[in-house]
Amino acid sequence: MKKNRTTGLAIVAVLSVALLSGCEAPSLTKLLSGTDSSQSETSTPASGTTGEGSGDGKAKPQQEETGKPKPASLRETITMVEGVPTVTNPTDLSVVVNKQRALPADYIPPDLVEPNVPFPFDEKVEKRFMREAAAKALEELFAKAKLDGIELYAVSGYRSYKTQKSLYETYVKTQGAEHAAAYSAVPGKSEHQTGLAMDVSGADAQTRLEEPFGETPEGKWLAAHSAEYGFIIRYLKGKEAITGYSYEPWHLRYVGKEMAQDIMAKGMTLEDYLTDEGSAQKQ
Repeated sequence: MKKNRTTGLAIVAVLSVALLSGCEAPSLTKLLSGTDSSQSETSTPASGTTGEGSGDGKAKPQQEETGKPKPASLRETITMVEGVPTVTNPTDLSVVVNKQRALPADYIPPDLVEPNVPFPFDEKVEKRFMREAAAKALEELFAKAKLDGIELYAVSGYRSYKTQKSLYETYVKTQGAEHAAAYSAVPGKSEHQTGLAMDVSGADAQTRLEEPFGETPEGKWLAAHSAEYGFIIRYLKGKEAITGYSYEPWHLRYVGKEMAQDIMAKGMTLEDYLTDEGSAQKQ
């Protein structure tokens, strides 16, 4: 794994405007240069704001009967920040970000690195990055796929708030608000900003980031094996009413091996799994 770590708010400050999911961003040199500029749109939690989260704003994991911590529930990990339902656990591997749950506006993952896997482009841009645990797991997944004769490419990982803002606005302008709402997140509510997601494709550009990818050998292999490496297919077919997004067989989300295997074995969404009881394991 390449140890090119991003550095604080300097990264967001120099990110260029993205176009589509194959957007171009600044060079890696600029990303790591520490160039000072104005920060992307942020909001500061108002003092005294309250919500459904615990009193100190931190989720408190429940305990299994065996004493093993459960992942915190959806209800336990949300609070209101300036009128926006905002997650209180942005760095947790189980964080749920969707149309109803935003990241803190100034959130940047703390440990972004570049996984040593093939990309279908050469530019050193932000979408090459993931959080360290997810990047290591992606390397292992790609290595096993190669042994099985499956050729995979990492297409789009981390996206900053500014990149997602541009991407969403471009979708609205070029394909309409309805299409944008089905396939793209508004800024602050994208899983890509967590650094735990990666869009993956095969060698065939025709099925790249398209629903038919799910019927390719690569798409079927991912559905069958991604959980072994801690990933889930985040947006499942038939679960659009729960996730808020159309089926995306290319969108991998890292949650850790145990949780991923449980979620995928039961055909659940991450939202279903993290019920108010702390997890949906008992269903």
